[in-house]
Amino acid sequence: MTTTIIISFCVLLLVAYLFDLSAKKTRIPAVILLLLLGWLARQLTYVFGIKLPDFSPMLPVLGMVGLILIVLEGGLELKLNKSKLPLIRKSFFGALIPMLSLAFLFAYLLQYFAPSSFKDNLSNVIPLCVISSSIAISSVKNLATTDKEFVIYESSFSDILGVLFFNFIALNEFINGKSFATFGLQILAITFISLIAIILLSLLLSKIDHDIKFVPIILLVILIYTIAHQYDLPALIFILLFGLFLGNLDELKKFRWFRKVKPDELDKEMHKFKELTIEAAFMIRSLFFLLFGYMIETKDMIKVETLSWTFGIIAIIFIFRIIQLLISRLPLIPLLFIAPRGLVTILLFLSIAPAKQIPLINRSLIIQVIVITSLIMMIGLLLTKKDAETEKKEMEESPQTAVE
Repeated sequence: MTTTIIISFCVLLLVAYLFDLSAKKTRIPAVILLLLLGWLARQLTYVFGIKLPDFSPMLPVLGMVGLILIVLEGGLELKLNKSKLPLIRKSFFGALIPMLSLAFLFAYLLQYFAPSSFKDNLSNVIPLCVISSSIAISSVKNLATTDKEFVIYESSFSDILGVLFFNFIALNEFINGKSFATFGLQILAITFISLIAIILLSLLLSKIDHDIKFVPIILLVILIYTIAHQYDLPALIFILLFGLFLGNLDELKKFRWFRKVKPDELDKEMHKFKELTIEAAFMIRSLFFLLFGYMIETKDMIKVETLSWTFGIIAIIFIFRIIQLLISRLPLIPLLFIAPRGLVTILLFLSIAPAKQIPLINRSLIIQVIVITSLIMMIGLLLTKKDAETEKKEMEESPQTAVE
């Protein structure tokens, strides 16, 4: 049995790697193929009568570690300078305002169909309002630079803000002035902890003289996140700040205090750390979606009773996205299509206490929303296949035009 499981996981991850390679040319999001592969693996176990252990307890663990690595990877990719401020502002409010608007609208509509409190309705619909960075970032590598940067910023902010919003609603029995004050103190506390942790981790990264140095740093990052999360602190802020710090060392070199952490040595190590983070994020993300696909029941995907709700929710999501992009004066194509739901949606849905779950927002609806929004993104990317190629060609031709 052990040998079978090891062989199966190795083969599935190698196939997942092929999906990731092919995604650059086919524009088919790897998550669609991973979910399908996991589902097919489940069907094969039925056909050949293979009995495997229950993997469901692993899903939240893989999801949490995957979320940490994905946000860290996104932070490492983001560049902070004055020229990026308008884009950062647009992506932040583009993630925050539609998420809040959708959540309150969906919760209000549920009042007519689900006999639950508005607070419970809100906690159930928040997972549907979060754009998945785990799917979006890995799917837009071939887009034009400005579009790609917007997606990275927006989806990273959406993950963090979505988790913060969900925790605020789910962890507070009553929403009042005291809960807002407590939340503000939690933000200040995690910001202070983040600054201290970032300095210590940076010193470790620049001074550890050992063959093994990056794995302990990643383990410490996960440990700090988990402890902070255990005390209901918005721990994803720490992950984003740490990623932004390491990803913007060039911008920090002008500060005198920064010289104490040996910026040149740290910059050299950061590139290796980034490579390890990207590869680790790929493996955990792939395992998560393979496992989630394995756990999908066929009846959940084709459940007719939830399809009308699924299409209604998706229609509202994209109406709000059109309004957001028009107000932000951003191009509708291809950004309109890039609003997938994914890892955070699953994690938040699994985090809802059983007593607070609403039957209408069920497993089938979550799966259908994730799959259909990913398919819409795939179609949109296929329609804009030449964006990055055109930009690259224009960049290659511009020096020649200047000479002429």
